[in-house]
Amino acid sequence: MAKPTIGVLALQGDFEAHEKALARAGACAVQVRTREDLEAVDGLIIPGGESTTMLKLLRREDLFEPLRSFGETKPIFGTCAGAILLAKEVTNPAQESLGLMNIGVERNGYGRQLDSRIVRLRDGYEAVFIRAPIIRSVGEGVTVLARYGADPVLVEQGRHLVATFHPELTEDARVHKLFVEKVAAQ
Repeated sequence: MAKPTIGVLALQGDFEAHEKALARAGACAVQVRTREDLEAVDGLIIPGGESTTMLKLLRREDLFEPLRSFGETKPIFGTCAGAILLAKEVTNPAQESLGLMNIGVERNGYGRQLDSRIVRLRDGYEAVFIRAPIIRSVGEGVTVLARYGADPVLVEQGRHLVATFHPELTEDARVHKLFVEKVAAQ
């Protein structure tokens, strides 16, 4: 089977770390900055960053609606700000999102930059939280794959996956491998 080509939205955030993680997970990674780039990939990662800035950039580059359409048929994995953009509901404050996953998130739910942390989750994942959102609600069709305390931090719904932490900042490629498998199964 050929390696799937997975794009990493390269408008803001540490997209290069995701490219390296995808390579460790057995995928071909490319940067996505335009509609044409988006049309050439089998799946997409929306990295962390600042969600309101990412929204502005998506609007400026005329990528918001193409990204929503892409997500209706192809897998997207959102980390941190990417999780915010994929959520159906966003609070603290409320903001627009792609609404592709039946989850509600609270922006910066774990606190400010000084409250960032690295923890070991019960299932062994090393989780890097940087001004991370909290998943406050999980709706129908969403499966919780990992928790930090009582909070879901890794969830999937159909073809989509979100993590409120940054798996790309660790050497553990399991989360990226899970996404590569989702893309390959399409």
